[in-house]
Amino acid sequence: MTARRGTVLVARLDNAGDVLLQGPLVRAVAAGAERVVFLAGPAGAGAAALLPGVDEVWTWACPWILGDPPPVDPADLAGFTERVRALAPDEAVVSTSFHQSPLPLALLLRTAGVPRISAVSVDYPGSLLDVRHRVDDDLPEPERALSLARAAGFDLPDGDDGRLAVRRPLPETPYEPGYVVLHPGASVPARAWPAERCAEAVEALADAGHRVLVTGGPGERALTAAVAGTRGVDLGGTTTLPGMAALLDGAAAVVVGNTGPAHLAAAVGTPVVSLFSPVVPAARWAPHGVPTVLLGDQDAPCRGTRARVCPVPGHPCLTSVTAADVVAAVEKVSA
Repeated sequence: MTARRGTVLVARLDNAGDVLLQGPLVRAVAAGAERVVFLAGPAGAGAAALLPGVDEVWTWACPWILGDPPPVDPADLAGFTERVRALAPDEAVVSTSFHQSPLPLALLLRTAGVPRISAVSVDYPGSLLDVRHRVDDDLPEPERALSLARAAGFDLPDGDDGRLAVRRPLPETPYEPGYVVLHPGASVPARAWPAERCAEAVEALADAGHRVLVTGGPGERALTAAVAGTRGVDLGGTTTLPGMAALLDGAAAVVVGNTGPAHLAAAVGTPVVSLFSPVVPAARWAPHGVPTVLLGDQDAPCRGTRARVCPVPGHPCLTSVTAADVVAAVEKVSA
């Protein structure tokens, strides 16, 4: 039997959905390490705590990854470096999206004395990486991350199917399973289905006999109230992340854009109706490993722009989707 390695620092510094997609990578590392410390950004730390295989979560606001980055603070960088030095991990696995560079973090980790660092890197890493992994950019994000773990010498244990997962048991909910969850918000405006369409979908789903729960974060209460109307149950701002996982676990289907709850639904094994704006490729970012119906014009002019705000008047990639389309998709994935 191969000897287990000591402490491994796994880094993914962006959003909750991005962190959830690292689940297979984390389980592979955990199968070959004594301890896994997950380094997350402020928005991803709660998701990291849900991942099987994570022993400890660190939170750090990274000035070159976050969409609303803090200023570069030499004292903060020095403090982070000293914290890593005190941890003294045996190695680090730095996971990034296709448009992010692992090299600034690798430089800090190397400065902190981390002896072995693995990452996917398009750029020449010099002495910053011990394992410079190359990957096909069209791989689904969880498979891309898992390929990095394998390049670093870790693999899933026997019997692990490589799907997304969360720690169980989940909290109890007061709702009888079999409802539909509609999550109207998105972390990026270009990926959101218009609120009026979401409200129409709640009405149409209710007319079709579905119970509809409308979810959202604390800052989305006005949105969820407007979308839920009188036919849906407004849960905006009322759930923790584990509570949201439990709600999604009890759903027959989840209607959601390309945002964190889509990946949380996949992690609990619930089918997804994905309102997917093609500003990023569905091949990489669609819900992974669960029955999914992809709605939205994947050939719209915004395709591949990575835009945060829709660059095309009228948001045609998603306004082309109707409430009837959603009802039909829900009935297809939940049949």
